[in-house]
Amino acid sequence: MVLEKERKKALRALQGRIGYRFKNPELLDQSLRHKSFAHEIPDLIGKDNERLEFLGDGLLGLSIGHLLMGRKPEDSEGSLSRMRAAVVNEGRLAEIARELELGTYLLLGKGEDRTGGREKNSILAASLEALLAAVYLDGGFKKAFRVIAELFSSHLEAAEKEGYVQDFKTKLQETAQDVLKTTPRYVLAKEFGPDHNKAFGVKVLIKDRVAAMGAGRSKKEAEQKAARKALERLAKKEKGIE
Repeated sequence: MVLEKERKKALRALQGRIGYRFKNPELLDQSLRHKSFAHEIPDLIGKDNERLEFLGDGLLGLSIGHLLMGRKPEDSEGSLSRMRAAVVNEGRLAEIARELELGTYLLLGKGEDRTGGREKNSILAASLEALLAAVYLDGGFKKAFRVIAELFSSHLEAAEKEGYVQDFKTKLQETAQDVLKTTPRYVLAKEFGPDHNKAFGVKVLIKDRVAAMGAGRSKKEAEQKAARKALERLAKKEKGIE
């Protein structure tokens, strides 16, 4: 796909924001290409950013884990895992994407654009992961790690000051294992809304009983909400679930 002059100019500005210059700008362009956009152009079907998002998720988990081990050499595995979960989550990734004004660079389908796709946490977070994967593929792990370290530096510090804020799923798992000797299980209960603006309902089961339900614009968000509600209910009971 040949990039137009204005698109090239916009992508140069984004490269300045992340502190990395691409050898292959098309890779950067693909990382910002939502599936709704690709579906409207036959030549781009299968060339959206979903595969890059998958790679970026793993890259980010590894990189943040490496950074945390360097910052907190005395912390346990459990503490490091909780810290990573507090940093690598949809809300935090979307926040960083907004700092980069990533929404202005996204390629969205007409319907997704009309319904505020540029501000949706799920799309912003996924696009940031795809962008980081593109840096990795274009320049290798060292350069991708440097970009990640720079982008997440202040967020790692903020999470430390917040006292290792845990995500609700991690906290529920620890509580359920300690108190009930079991592991929570999440089940997708329903999907609703059009493809460009879907919402999800998730049940969290403990010992095969529904402990709570949550809804959100992504499965991850719905699971977090279900876990939070389950924790609130567990906190009111001395043992088990009625």
